[in-house]
Amino acid sequence: MDQILAIETRDLTKRYNDFVAVDRLNLSIKPGELFGMLGPNGAGKTTTVLMLLGLTEPSSGSCRVFGHDPFREPLKVKSISGYLAERMGLYDDLTPEQNLRYITKLNQVPEEEARKRIREALECVGAINYADVKVGKLSRGMRQRVGIAGVLVKKPKVAFFDEPTQGLDPEGKNELLDLLKRISKEEGTTVLLLSHMLADVQHICDRIGIMLRGKMVALGTIEELRTKTKEDWVIDVEAENITPKLVHDLSSLHGVKGVDRSGKVITVRSEKDIRQAIMEVFLHNKTVPISLRARERSLEEIYLGYLGER
Repeated sequence: MDQILAIETRDLTKRYNDFVAVDRLNLSIKPGELFGMLGPNGAGKTTTVLMLLGLTEPSSGSCRVFGHDPFREPLKVKSISGYLAERMGLYDDLTPEQNLRYITKLNQVPEEEARKRIREALECVGAINYADVKVGKLSRGMRQRVGIAGVLVKKPKVAFFDEPTQGLDPEGKNELLDLLKRISKEEGTTVLLLSHMLADVQHICDRIGIMLRGKMVALGTIEELRTKTKEDWVIDVEAENITPKLVHDLSSLHGVKGVDRSGKVITVRSEKDIRQAIMEVFLHNKTVPISLRARERSLEEIYLGYLGER
């Protein structure tokens, strides 16, 4: 018997008059998977999540959350889903404890179980010491933690996080990423992470999807995405006396897709290994590199490559 998918879309489309926000999206996410969705503003990421939650209706196509249709079974889908929007829906005049208690009441969690969940959720995000402080008096980062606790207190089967690390300091960001990874791997929660923080997505996600203008233009593990783009090589060269002519000569090499400079380091993106040709260019310009190394592309470089192709 085939396993029910946590998230499934078939030709999912959303139009606003002549504007196509999501264009025939086909996506399958397994239970317990930590999936990262990347794309610029207006790419269709948030609209996709809103359709999965039954908060906006598709123009055509279909979607399922653990086999349930968000529009035919809206209460069922909402009961098994948690959502942290980019703009959190917390009540400023209530404390974190009161906000979470309201959520547990909406979801009909028994009183004793609710108390346990609230404490666990606030401890999990590092907000337990602020449980009785009104949310309106909390820092942006602490409000973000409370918003995440509001998702966790439901113990959802699938959790949607829209830019969850915004407002957090580096330590808090790392703690949150570890938390998302833990609830996915240890508790089996399916996590869909929408983020512009490419390093965060690369660090924790099992698979990554890149959306542009409503279409999913790339989908796979970070290794799979590396093989799907034409730029297979990234070569960093450190050198003194970098001149405009040197940069121009490197850019003119066959197979080069781009050349960037940052201080003493030149990064060459190419379709093939051209390290020998790079050395010849440096020698022709009477300059010897301090170091030259090929490396795997980061998710940011892959992402920018897709943006550049389109």
